[in-house]
Amino acid sequence: MRYRDMSPHCKTTAYFAITLALASFHSVTAIAQEVVTLPTISNNDAQNSDTNTSAAAKNGSSKTAATEQEQSWKRDAQSLSRAFRHAARVATPSVVTVFSYGQNASKPSGQAPADEEVETIPPGDETLGPTPPQQSEEEGYQLTGLGSGVIVDLLPTTDSPNADSSSQTYWVMTNHHVVTSAQRVVIQLPDESELVAANVYSDPDSDIAVLRIVSDRQLNIATLGDSDELEIGDWVLAIGSPFKLEATVCAGIISAKNRGLEKIRRGRLFQTDAAINPGNSGGPLVDLDGNVIAISTAIATRNGGYQGIGFAIPVNQAKWIARELAEYERVRRAAMGVRLAELNPKLAKKLKLPNYLGVLVYQVIKDSAADVAGLESLDVILEFAGQRVRKMSALQQAVEQQPVGSTQDIKILRKGEEITKQIVLAPLEDPTALPDNTEDDSDTKPSQDQE
Repeated sequence: MRYRDMSPHCKTTAYFAITLALASFHSVTAIAQEVVTLPTISNNDAQNSDTNTSAAAKNGSSKTAATEQEQSWKRDAQSLSRAFRHAARVATPSVVTVFSYGQNASKPSGQAPADEEVETIPPGDETLGPTPPQQSEEEGYQLTGLGSGVIVDLLPTTDSPNADSSSQTYWVMTNHHVVTSAQRVVIQLPDESELVAANVYSDPDSDIAVLRIVSDRQLNIATLGDSDELEIGDWVLAIGSPFKLEATVCAGIISAKNRGLEKIRRGRLFQTDAAINPGNSGGPLVDLDGNVIAISTAIATRNGGYQGIGFAIPVNQAKWIARELAEYERVRRAAMGVRLAELNPKLAKKLKLPNYLGVLVYQVIKDSAADVAGLESLDVILEFAGQRVRKMSALQQAVEQQPVGSTQDIKILRKGEEITKQIVLAPLEDPTALPDNTEDDSDTKPSQDQE
């Protein structure tokens, strides 16, 4: 049927249908054109897009990781700060200030010589820190020295003679050079109350002194740690009264071990970078548990103040000396009667021996304990009393802390053969003394390398 043959009504209807169809066709075409003309994405673009998305994710992940790392560092720092706080809180109540009077006055027989170095009062603002009287109340001695100390448990606490039953005896460990030749020693407690030392006993060879005090109230006693467990790099706190500023806490690490000082003839020292200044001497070095692991004793300095190098006496060494002083008023040291040398690389090469295999005997004192035991020159001491020894300081400490008159096993290397002998130890004052006269109080002193 052709268009012109339709009736008007049909024509109108057909026209409307055709118009609607054409409109629909144009709409679909327009939509199709819009779809077709959208920007296309190549494979490279797609890969770049994925890379950018991955990079963004990685950046986000990196930022998250960095934030977590920062939080971890912050937690570590906070933990260390809490450890410092805990150690200071535990140890500080047992630390005291030590005031010495009359060190320049005439000295009774047996006291230190006049040229011995003492811990004098450091200069500074007199309004800072504790303000002790410049003159003792009774004898009128002038204040001449200031240091620190720590209350320790050396002997069983008992009632003090001629005192009320409520009074108890306590011991303060400090340095010999803080109290040497003092006519009067006053202990100032953390609450600034004062006690006069009833007795003062000291050992110049180790620079350790103990003070006996009597108190009618309970005092805080420090806990002693194990200095043998300490390693280079371990954190420590130095507590004391530098420049009269009591209860000062400084942090540092153990910088080195087995150091020696000319003024301390017996024993080896820790080196630390914890700040030690005049007035710190005799105060404790504590670990992060608040345990005393050393006694501050000296600094290396060119201007008299702290320059990053301080020295402290290991507590395992100090407590043995302090107990000897508290119980016997002197240090009873044992000896063998030999002169020693370390097998350092130069000497070991000359003798064709391994470095630091043991300790070399280069001289045996005639009729000494070592001579009686059969030791000879060029013997190498490998073990003493079951303890392996490679350095003179270790052997010295192992020998001197054994009871005088005791019999100890000693293993030596002689001409390539290991031999075990037994030796009866003599007193250091006289290595030739027989066991039945070991209490000989001869003033003869051996040389520094004699055992």
